[in-house]
Amino acid sequence: MRRMMVMAVAAIAAGNLVFAAEPAAVSVATMPPSVVKTVPQAGDTAVDPALTEVHATFSKDMLTREMWSWCFDSRETFPEIDASKIHYLKDKRTCVLPVKLEPGKTYVIWINSQKFNSFRDTGQRPAVPYLLVFQTRAQ
Repeated sequence: MRRMMVMAVAAIAAGNLVFAAEPAAVSVATMPPSVVKTVPQAGDTAVDPALTEVHATFSKDMLTREMWSWCFDSRETFPEIDASKIHYLKDKRTCVLPVKLEPGKTYVIWINSQKFNSFRDTGQRPAVPYLLVFQTRAQ
């Protein structure tokens, strides 16, 4: 038992695991928002290509004045969008991305990323990056 504990401590030290001297209180209010629902759902392989909006719903109220980061991995896998019509619903948690989808295509959308993090809660905390991947059904 003692040998295992020493190895665990060494592994933690080698991995540079660092704890703050005074950790902040952990609560829903102090933690960053996260995506709790998307339309279409991540991993869906039969999305209707006639779908005209992608929705991302967050765990907390968000800053809603043009605060979003719909990001792409590549232009080939990102849908055609109308950026002038991106908006939040009245719930202040759901952001809507107007899209034009093609049949039989896989789409990859980052909701925030390490570089772009404009999806933020009302306390200015950036949302945890979320990868949305879905495929439209063939016609």
